Amino acid sequence: MKHLLLLFIVSFISFSCANKNGKDSSQNTVQIEGEFIYVADAAVIKGNDFIYGVELNATMHELAEKVAPLQREAYDMVPVVVKGIIKPNPEEGWEEILEIKEIVEVKQPTSLLPTKVQSKDTL
Repeated sequence: MKHLLLLFIVSFISFSCANKNGKDSSQNTVQIEGEFIYVADAAVIKGNDFIYGVELNATMHELAEKVAPLQREAYDMVPVVVKGIIKPNPEEGWEEILEIKEIVEVKQPTSLLPTKVQSKDTL
């Protein structure tokens, strides 16, 4: 009986440890379609019902290089499709950030330029 209990405990521990090397189920990769912009060490991806800060990593810099030729202005956002992990932001700023794992597609911006809002100085 002791050998059976010992075998059960060893099996349980080995299977538990084997699962820790895999991805955590709360960090599943998701596909996100939105508009991307990278300016002065800050990146953002915005969709219809979300906005995330983007983690600055090698894949994000690769995306920024692909997006740059398609921007008509410095602050023009370009439609993209990416896969990544949405995770809590431990730093100041966005509540959640996107860690881009894969660039699926970079699309042409719409033909319409964004509306510019200008203020008049009235002092």
